Amino acid sequence: MTHLMQTEEGARFHALDAVRGGALFLGVVLHAGLAYMSPPAWIVNDPSGDAAVGPLFFTIHMFRMSLFFLLAGFFARLLYQKRGAMGFAVDRLKRVAAPLGIFWFPVLAAIITVAIMAALKANPSLAHQPAPPPPPLTVGTFPLTHLWFLYMLLLLYAVLVPLRGLLAFIDSGGGLRRAADSVFRGVLKSGAAPIVFGLPLWLVIQSQPQWQHWLGIPTPDTGLIPNIIAITGYATAFIAGWCLNRNADLLETLHKQWLINLISAIAFTVAAQWLGGRQAEMEAGAWRALYAGAYVLGLWTWSLGLTGMAVQCLNRPSRFWRYVADSSYWVYLVHLPFVLVLQYLLLDLAAPYFVKLPLAVFATLFLSLLSYQLLVRYSFIGAILNGRKRPSRKARQTPVNATA
Repeated sequence: MTHLMQTEEGARFHALDAVRGGALFLGVVLHAGLAYMSPPAWIVNDPSGDAAVGPLFFTIHMFRMSLFFLLAGFFARLLYQKRGAMGFAVDRLKRVAAPLGIFWFPVLAAIITVAIMAALKANPSLAHQPAPPPPPLTVGTFPLTHLWFLYMLLLLYAVLVPLRGLLAFIDSGGGLRRAADSVFRGVLKSGAAPIVFGLPLWLVIQSQPQWQHWLGIPTPDTGLIPNIIAITGYATAFIAGWCLNRNADLLETLHKQWLINLISAIAFTVAAQWLGGRQAEMEAGAWRALYAGAYVLGLWTWSLGLTGMAVQCLNRPSRFWRYVADSSYWVYLVHLPFVLVLQYLLLDLAAPYFVKLPLAVFATLFLSLLSYQLLVRYSFIGAILNGRKRPSRKARQTPVNATA
């Protein structure tokens, strides 16, 4: 298993870097697709919207952020072991809290601007009406935008990391942690992980009669107190990732299980979409519980299956995947304004959704990656997000070699 382990000499978990970056890049596809859904449910609603986009949104939304928080927990424990509690806190303030504070207002301003433009385009008479007053900023209405994931990470760090320290103090001999590791290993090796890890979320969903089933885990992008479903789902994923890092040799188990997990994920996703589409039956508690079970199992089989597949296919140094991992944070921070502007500009294009959606996705990725390469990668912003990077030695030596 040494080829899967990060060593003290500075090797990386290449596969997990890649899948974490991929999860963030999927956010571009998710948000770009919202303009082309039918019925409309977004800031910019394109007339070419089609119900065929719904299953794409449903599938990506099912697992994407749970997968992200699973890996966030894995790398959080790695960082904690490397730097200790104080070093961990300083690093997270720099790389998570600072970007949240820096980018929140510009992103919110861009969203409001495009929302006004889209509303005026749809109904020009609004230009002659007084604008409604902005809602007051309260604990319950604070707009976190798509940067809510940074806020959620900070909450998880603030609660779970001190609890880890308290547990280490109480369990000074390590017996409790060894017992917990034994249970965790047994669950993962037995193939029961999707059921066990998904049980807390399934139980919480049953306690929420107003749950909007099609949205799965409700996005906690409004308010400073996240909804209980999001807290349960993402905290469970984060803790599972932390425990996986404690038992990193179990990546080999995920490697062996990846195919059955992905086949199961596809089956559960299809089942959830079929069950959720039967609106009349969803009023019944048993039917709703069955749907929630399919959804939660799909969430976890996707997360574990994609992680295992990455270990199978991507666990080696790769310039491409390293660049994806490095750039994904910046791309996700800035992509939403690009997506909204492009969706707005494409409103007048007479083309079907399957033309406009790829245009919006690839144009957003191009602009985001271009700004990363030219403005961020080797700048102080890049140093905040990913640590200091320098151009390769080959690039720095090119002028000298050319004159030699």
